[in-house]
Amino acid sequence: MLFLIIIVMEFSTPNDYVFGYLYTGAILLASFWFGRIATIQTTFMSVFLTILNLGLPGSEEIHFYTIANRAIAIVALIITGFLSDRLRLSQDAIIQQQSKLQSQEQLARIREDFVSTLTHDLKTPLLGAIETIKAFQQEKFGAVSLRQQTVLATMARSHSTSLQLVETLLDVYRNDTEGIKLNLAPVDLTILAEDVTSTLRELAVNRRVYFSFNYGDSDWKKSLWVNGDALQLQRVFSNLIVNAINHSRRGERIEIILQTTSSYQVVKIVDRGAGIQSEEFVHLFTRFYQGISQGKGSGLGLYLSRQIIEAHDGTIWAENRLPHGAIFAFKLPILPN
Repeated sequence: MLFLIIIVMEFSTPNDYVFGYLYTGAILLASFWFGRIATIQTTFMSVFLTILNLGLPGSEEIHFYTIANRAIAIVALIITGFLSDRLRLSQDAIIQQQSKLQSQEQLARIREDFVSTLTHDLKTPLLGAIETIKAFQQEKFGAVSLRQQTVLATMARSHSTSLQLVETLLDVYRNDTEGIKLNLAPVDLTILAEDVTSTLRELAVNRRVYFSFNYGDSDWKKSLWVNGDALQLQRVFSNLIVNAINHSRRGERIEIILQTTSSYQVVKIVDRGAGIQSEEFVHLFTRFYQGISQGKGSGLGLYLSRQIIEAHDGTIWAENRLPHGAIFAFKLPILPN
């Protein structure tokens, strides 16, 4: 209908009057309703009819300015057709990207719900197994030999490790979806470091690794007070120190450096292992990354540590120690007064 109206206007008036510009409306409608092929056909027909009106009805003299006006109209029609086609392609690409993003978001939600449900359901049988093993160790079901006690202790450690992994995985996904809920209070990082090393001393002894504390420019023990969640920060210490134990060679020392700057309390865990390869740095604190030289672990400890430190408005990082070894460190704002 729009074409018919414009054709009547074009061919019923002198050719000095150029109504071909109105074909742009038809081109835009064709692009919006019918797609690319219809847009090209409409553009071609618009250009053809605009040129044809120069010779039809044929009773008038053709002036130079008339040809110039028709040429300008033709250029405008071609540009309109081209831009309409590009706009439609861009819109189609945007719709496809939106569909992909929605699919990815839905898949991520399904995966997180699955992991959350699975890890939550796994805790119950693990806790039951641990309590049963403890009952056997306490000889509630009869006498247990020394050799059986050794086996039970191994089973208890294995189940405790599995439970810790499940809880860590559950915490990681909960933190990603809901954020970390912190119970903030004044915390002394020095006391936390000492508590964690005391609980890990047996593991260190089994690996023949020992701890030492360094208070920076001070020869005396000093407190490093921050406003933090003691339980969450304790997990950071545990993750970093266990990581250092796993990467230390027998007979080596793990140094825990506690320093105070003008604005931050700084903690560094220094081991004398193989160090960190350059390509690993960008992945160290990402989820499930286990490292090139690391054959054990879940790849969640450092990621969870990063979540906790960043929730405290702090920074966590890693660097190599020369000539060999690695440093995992974090800093937290100093508690005023």
